[in-house]
Parts: sequence; C-alpha cells; structure tokens
Amino acid sequence: QAQLMESGGGSVQAGGSLTLSCATSGYKYSSTLGWFRQAPGKEREGIAYLDNDGNTKYANSVKGRFTISSDNFKETLYLQMYKLIPEDTAMYYCAAGLSREGRVVPGLTAWGQGTQVTVSS
Repeated sequence: QAQLMESGGGSVQAGGSLTLSCATSGYKYSSTLGWFRQAPGKEREGIAYLDNDGNTKYANSVKGRFTISSDNFKETLYLQMYKLIPEDTAMYYCAAGLSREGRVVPGLTAWGQGTQVTVSS
C-alpha cells in the first residue's frame, strides 16, 4: 500500500524560504508526482509536478519561486520554496499516481497527510 509523508513545514516571515520533503513508499506505479496546497476556504490547488521524464510544470502562482525535484529513485520528493509571501500560507500535500499531465486519477492517486506552511508579513 502506498504511503506518503510530508515534512518540513513551519512558520516563516515573508521573503523567507522553506524546503518540504515527501517520503514515498509502497508505490509500485511509475507516475507523475506533484505538490498541492489548500488554504482555508479555498479549493485545493496543484502547484508543481514532476513527470517520469524529469519534466516539471508549475502553477503561475509559484513559477520562478518554487522548485520541485526528487532523488534518483523518486523515493523522496522535494519542494524548495523561495521568496515566500503570505498568500503561500496553506496546508501542503504531496501526491503520487497522477496522470502524466498532473491530474488526479480516482482510485490511483495517493496523498500524504499534509504539512502546514504559514508565512507572516
């Protein structure tokens, strides 16, 4: 059974940096991995994706500030976040088993439990 566990969240002042990690295990399928976030009262937003060929894609809201990467075996997924702004405050989730384009696939996509990021002004 696939298990994902995020870590690295915390509180930071605007302009600061954080790096999130996601440890994956038990996931047997090659797939796109991704980071999502959800702020209170808002819908979940996909922000960064890494496909099997190493291609990355970012939401406009984080492009140029966030970087998604993984180790060689895709056992750990990272999200480096720079120049954080208060609007980045959210619960951040990693996901495995996305479609190549980064879409959630019902019955296949697995999620971590989330890690909170809070950016103060």
